[in-house]
Amino acid sequence: MEKTTVRGIVERIVFRNDENGYAVLSVREKGREITLVGTFPSISEGLSIEAVGKVVAHATYGNQFKVESYSEVVPEGKEAIERYLGSGAIKGIGAALAARVVRAFGDETLKILEEEPERLAEVKGISAKKAREIAKQVDGQRNMRRAMIFLQNYGITLATSVKIYNRYNEGVYDILQQNPYRLAEDIDGIGFKTADAIAAKVGIAEDSEYRVCSGILYVLGLAVGDGSVYLPEKELLAQAAETLGVGEEMIINQLDGLAMERKIVLRNRETAEGTERIVYLTKYDSLERSTARKLCELSQVLSNETKPVREALIRLGRETGIELEEEQTEAVVLAATQGLLVVTGGPGTGKTTTVSAMLRYFRSLDEEILLAAPTGRAARRMTEATGCEASTIHRLLEVSANSEELNGRVHFERNADNPLEADVVIIDEMSMVDLPLMNALLQAVPVGTRLVLVGDVDQLPSVGPGAVLRDILRADRFPTVRLKRIFRQAAASDIVTNAHRINRGEAIRLDNKSRDFFFLHRQNVDHIVGNLILLIRDKLPKYVKARPYDIQVLTPMRKGPLGVERLNALLQASLNPPDVSKAEKAFGDSVFRVGDKVMQVRNNYQLVWEIRGRYGTPIHTGEGIFNGDLGVIRQMNHAASFMTVEFDDGRFVEYPYANLEELELAYAVTIHKSQGSEYPAVLLPLLTGPKMLLSRNLLYTAVTRAKSCVVILGSGETVQMMIDNAQDSRRYTSLTERIRELQL
Repeated sequence: MEKTTVRGIVERIVFRNDENGYAVLSVREKGREITLVGTFPSISEGLSIEAVGKVVAHATYGNQFKVESYSEVVPEGKEAIERYLGSGAIKGIGAALAARVVRAFGDETLKILEEEPERLAEVKGISAKKAREIAKQVDGQRNMRRAMIFLQNYGITLATSVKIYNRYNEGVYDILQQNPYRLAEDIDGIGFKTADAIAAKVGIAEDSEYRVCSGILYVLGLAVGDGSVYLPEKELLAQAAETLGVGEEMIINQLDGLAMERKIVLRNRETAEGTERIVYLTKYDSLERSTARKLCELSQVLSNETKPVREALIRLGRETGIELEEEQTEAVVLAATQGLLVVTGGPGTGKTTTVSAMLRYFRSLDEEILLAAPTGRAARRMTEATGCEASTIHRLLEVSANSEELNGRVHFERNADNPLEADVVIIDEMSMVDLPLMNALLQAVPVGTRLVLVGDVDQLPSVGPGAVLRDILRADRFPTVRLKRIFRQAAASDIVTNAHRINRGEAIRLDNKSRDFFFLHRQNVDHIVGNLILLIRDKLPKYVKARPYDIQVLTPMRKGPLGVERLNALLQASLNPPDVSKAEKAFGDSVFRVGDKVMQVRNNYQLVWEIRGRYGTPIHTGEGIFNGDLGVIRQMNHAASFMTVEFDDGRFVEYPYANLEELELAYAVTIHKSQGSEYPAVLLPLLTGPKMLLSRNLLYTAVTRAKSCVVILGSGETVQMMIDNAQDSRRYTSLTERIRELQL
């Protein structure tokens, strides 16, 4: 469809998101009303605008004009000028005052505002001070409009232009002309690639010092995104040279300068091949050093009296009828006498029983205990398993409602200056905890408080940078209990026994003689999808005594015929098809529909939630929805442009339509996203895919997410290939070395 132009007056702002400038406008053009949607950084009712875009059809609202660019135009005629001034576009001028201003200056009103604003003091009701304030506003609006036009010449979207102008104001012109790479460092949503494209338009040379330095930081940032804390210099040089299209010598020449500016840290480390230089972004070097130091500070002997602990455990065992194995008893003794303890083990080895025994012991002493896990679902599992309230680590640390997860910068109210008030802190699912979160946690735990870290080191590592649990265990410097025995009840489950076989690299039986572990040999993608639908809708709910909603499809990848994106569209079409009784909202490449299963895909600390009573009235409110939280769409309000989601724990959240990028359909999720969760039944479509995504620990993690049933659909050869593929994606971390250096 060809682009067209709409020119008219903004009658009404139907919806506006102040954070990104997205708005829905009602514009009157020559007597007809048109709905405009798009990003408008500075818009108000009464403005005359000229917008370029296309007419698009909306399933609910009919035709809308989707704006690609727009500009304000001078209102024509006294009536239009008066309406503009009285619309609130200029603070301090209301409808009555606008009428007096236009009566005083007529068609020259706008010219007076821009060129001789001091003359406004001639109008009754406007003092000289107020005239100056109005002049300042007019000047600011004019400068912003000029900056928007300037930035759009470089292909920058309106929403991003707003962020840039708010950050630099009038300095934006010098920055874009001299060093647009600053945008990549300062502005969320602008990466090196965008800054590089702008630099090319400006005419900055490929071998510019600004460009090379920004490219180095970009490559290190990509490594962090892949989980690494540093890069060996050789790898950094090779990747940066490929990214920038320049020689490695040019990159080497900038490393020392970046180090002097404290943007990177250069270190030498010893390897089997000799000494190599490694390169960190300064933040992550600092995080690793701080984490190692705090771990060593917490690891103190708090008591040498172990006999009273053992006697108390015997007494508590008689009272509860729960007898602990020796290694479980040892874990409780160490938790009671040491400042830091690590407990690790696979499924069915008694981690939950051990933690429950710790809780019974510490409660018998009336000690204050705090429990936490990285995700909301993991915290709920911890609560259900132990009977004690657990929270997310973010909530434990009282994440600030004003936090923005921008380049990992999150503010916690609990920190070294305001530590946690507890005798014991127990953290579960430690394999999911990344370096920044671990450091934040440690800062809030005062020396003398017992810290117990519990997790399965063979699970997938954290999504964020670092391999904290693995590195702590490799350091071999802190009290550690490794639970290895598989208990009889767990051993009766083929989910547990097969998980341990997978972890040991042993073949698993796929003969369907199990009651909780099944394999359906399928070589056709469409047959696999059809079976998934049949199992979720008809077969498994009764078998595992759960709702179809609770049965989860897990897949290694996002793209491809059996990736998350395609599976969600197909599963939605069958499990929650279109219906006239169900409202829906198209957003990007997805359609959200009432009844859909959805997942929050980023941390949002400002999002307000409420728990509702029997009649829908709020009985409790709070802030913060986190990455991985699952829910169901309960309502859509097209008139007010928001959607209501009820999350698993009963929290209701209203999402403005402009914020729907925070949600994804969740009939299928990646195995990475399932970490810390447990489902009654897990379905695993495994046919083909990149070798790096078909690994042993990925399969192990997927299988251990199931409580009652696992069904693998696809190729037995692929399953065996995953078991044989013990090669994890390489993460460069040095927490182990830092700990050992401090513990010599």
